[in-house]
Amino acid sequence: MPGRRAQRRTTHRARRRAARRHGLLAVASAVVAIGATAGLIEAGQDDRRRTTAVPEPTPPPVLQPLPAVPTTRAPSPTASPSATPTPAPASPSPSPRASRTSATPTATAPATPTPAPPPGNGLFRDPGSQVLQWVRANPDDPRRPLIESRIGAQPAAVWFAQYNPGQVTAEVRAVTRDAAAAGRTPVLVPYAIPDRDCGGASQGGAPDIAAYDAWIREFAQGLGAAPAIVILEPDAIALSDCLTAEGRTARFAALARAGSTLRAANPKARVYFDGGHSGWHPPSKQAAALRAAGAATSGDGIFTNVANFRPTADERTYARQVLAALGGPSGLGAVIDTSRNGNGAPAPGQWCDPEGRALGQPPTTRTGERLIDAYLWVKLPGESDGCTAAPGAFSPEYAHGLATG
Repeated sequence: MPGRRAQRRTTHRARRRAARRHGLLAVASAVVAIGATAGLIEAGQDDRRRTTAVPEPTPPPVLQPLPAVPTTRAPSPTASPSATPTPAPASPSPSPRASRTSATPTATAPATPTPAPPPGNGLFRDPGSQVLQWVRANPDDPRRPLIESRIGAQPAAVWFAQYNPGQVTAEVRAVTRDAAAAGRTPVLVPYAIPDRDCGGASQGGAPDIAAYDAWIREFAQGLGAAPAIVILEPDAIALSDCLTAEGRTARFAALARAGSTLRAANPKARVYFDGGHSGWHPPSKQAAALRAAGAATSGDGIFTNVANFRPTADERTYARQVLAALGGPSGLGAVIDTSRNGNGAPAPGQWCDPEGRALGQPPTTRTGERLIDAYLWVKLPGESDGCTAAPGAFSPEYAHGLATG
């Protein structure tokens, strides 16, 4: 019996050991199976990452600031100084819906504005521009012939960037008088909105909205009666997010009044509002801001790409989208700044005299494109953003680079 018991114990131990071995093998198999399954799941996830496009977060657009405030226009070398007019007494700002056909706006039941016809193709070349001053002062510079023929010979905008009550009427009148005498259409840029450029490189402007209202009335008095194009306050709408809601409302109301004031003073003037550019706000957002600023009722359309580099084709598409979102009235159009967009936009963040840029399409009002009224040189090619020369100064180096780009 003892021998049997010993044998049973030995057999029992052997069975227990075998059972334990089988259990360990089962656990190991389960672990391997689980691991294999996990590997397949992870591999499938890796495959999905490789084969499925995952949208990258869209970074906010790089806001390329305007160049430094342009230098004040020099007197025409051939024109006699204009006498300073006697300032007219201040009058209430016209309604945003003041009639285009009446020089003096009425306060009751304003009629729907009648758009001025698109300007003719003859745009004005300002003889007092910085590029022509440089050309006259540097007859022997080897860069002069190319700069003169490719930049100096082209019409470009004239900026009024100083808050100078009592003087701005005469300055505007000097330009419009020269242009009318030449049978040409000037492009004028009032640039004195309060909190201009959100305190950036082009900061300045009128001290407050009331002062701006008075200044723009004086500006309007110099418009004369001949055709003119007014680029109303670049960046004032697209770069308004820095303002408080109350500040935006006040600015937009001031822009609406400004558009009506300018159009009432000269029914042949076409006033364009700030449309930003194709790399900035979505068309629907920009259109909503333009509507709030009175662009549809106090202006003739929008401008895009001022001091920027976006390709003309992109700007045409964008401008039409903004106009469609803005809605009527019929006759609203767009003008595009093509002064520096010949090679398109530089890398993000490169806005200060970026290398590799080129002149864009020469200025014209005969675009052959639906809703595109003109290609203009609003930013004067060769005037520095502050890297190749002092901010706002003419840089022959930069101008030559654009002309050869």
